[in-house]
Amino acid sequence: MHPALQPAPFAPGTVWLVGAGPGDPGLLTLHALQALQQADVILHDALVAPEILALAGPQARLLPVGKRAGQPSPSQLAINQRLIELARQGHRVLRLKCGDPCVFGRGGEEALALAAAAVPFRLVPGVTSGIGGLAYAGIPATHRGIGQAVTLVTGHGAAGREPEAVDWAALAQSGATLVLYMGLRRIGKIAETLLAAGRPADEPVAFVSDASTPRQTIVLTSLAAAAEVGALRPSSAATLIVIGSLVNLQPAIAAWQQTQPMRLRAPTAEAAVQAN
Repeated sequence: MHPALQPAPFAPGTVWLVGAGPGDPGLLTLHALQALQQADVILHDALVAPEILALAGPQARLLPVGKRAGQPSPSQLAINQRLIELARQGHRVLRLKCGDPCVFGRGGEEALALAAAAVPFRLVPGVTSGIGGLAYAGIPATHRGIGQAVTLVTGHGAAGREPEAVDWAALAQSGATLVLYMGLRRIGKIAETLLAAGRPADEPVAFVSDASTPRQTIVLTSLAAAAEVGALRPSSAATLIVIGSLVNLQPAIAAWQQTQPMRLRAPTAEAAVQAN
């Protein structure tokens, strides 16, 4: 960290709810980097990139608490309670989330649980995948004269069902660019609903997997073919689905765009001696 910066105190007995961004370590905030280096315990999501976890301090204990559809995972209540217990034991506790903690990251739920338990905490925003991931894919979230509204929406509701509170017909008629989080398993039903509500069959769609990491892949298709293409995407990858005319800009932008993520330096012999 730059010597002119005075880090904020990360006191024992406190919890930081931190966004890790979409994957590139270069998109971490300075607060996030500080938390990684100082935390005693890190409870992290399954989708946090390994390149980011590698930045944790040598004293940190890593606890995976990620939720993956169809796989055993801790309940949100159990995660909340674990954060409270670790803080009360006097640890510096980092809850590390992919993207932003309060954009489909349940950061608000954890903040409320900590507040109810009188545990001091800090919310550290991160670059949400629906903005940063699109940028790395060469898709602007907005563009003058083409896309003047963007809607971030979850495609995954409770128990894997379609989210009941989302009015897909209204979203279809809004004309906004739609960015779906966690929508891969339900893209067939979502596309069908959007088409029935008036979105054109040839509307461009992009599937962006593992955005901003060395593993990033991008597949372009149409709304009519989205279900077929989505069925071929690996379910293990974090995948954003972008629906709207801005996807048409992707080939022109990506042809000249530099998107290499920040990489970790290999440890030098001197660093290895110092670590021991």
